[in-house]
Amino acid sequence: MIEELLTAAALAGGAAVLYVASAARVIKQYERGVVLRFGRLRGNVRGPGFAMVIPIVDRLHKVNMQIVTMPVPAQDGITRDNVTVRVDAVIYFKVVDAAEAMIRVEDYRFAVSQMAQTSLRSIVGKSDLDDLLSNREKLNEGLELMMDSPAVEWGVTIDRVEIKDVSLPETMKRSMARQAEADRERRARVINADAELQASKKLAQAAEVMSEQPAALQLRLLQTVVAVAAEKNSTLVLPFPVELLRFLERATPQQPTHPAGPTPAEPGQDKPLLEEHVPAEPEKEAGSSFG
Repeated sequence: MIEELLTAAALAGGAAVLYVASAARVIKQYERGVVLRFGRLRGNVRGPGFAMVIPIVDRLHKVNMQIVTMPVPAQDGITRDNVTVRVDAVIYFKVVDAAEAMIRVEDYRFAVSQMAQTSLRSIVGKSDLDDLLSNREKLNEGLELMMDSPAVEWGVTIDRVEIKDVSLPETMKRSMARQAEADRERRARVINADAELQASKKLAQAAEVMSEQPAALQLRLLQTVVAVAAEKNSTLVLPFPVELLRFLERATPQQPTHPAGPTPAEPGQDKPLLEEHVPAEPEKEAGSSFG
């Protein structure tokens, strides 16, 4: 009798252990458990930790609540300005309602992936090439709003969408390179023209100052000569400007001029001697003598 009781107790203990082993579940911290009893959703979503379910009757589905990083395959599209591009992106999303993500959609990861591809092609067709290249933040916000509306019904929220790369045809790359080169050349010419304008204004002011002071022009000429003379491998030809002659002429004191004629004698000096007159030869008598 005792042996039968011990055997029954052992069988009962084994059955209990087997039941606990088959009914026990461990849910991780980043997961939530959705229990379906005979295919019907149980009201409470199981939190992280140890959980018990009824074997055969209940089925526990674990849903990951972490942020999922999903690359969006590259999509070919035509922009609004008729340029063929190839765009790929990356999407960050997470499940906020485990029961809705489990019940509303068959596979929420596949659904989000397909929706991201469709939205990416749609946003490319509505945008210009310049927006794709330089205004990506606005396009990312548009993609996020476009995907977030249907995803909310699935218990999924879109955390972030980023366009990674925009591939262009080789012909378009060469055209953009020529455009960038022409734009840089235009800016270089504008900068040179602006520099010439500023220099001409300064030279005009310098010319006004030099016109008031002629000596400044000579000093400037000497400075230029000194600068050129520093190069010992060159021959210096120094012009002799007329302005220098005029400057020297104005700098030399003027001597008083007198009218032609004898110079008046200064006081205390003898009078000048009279000019000597040479007597003329006597004229020969006209006619001849008769003997």
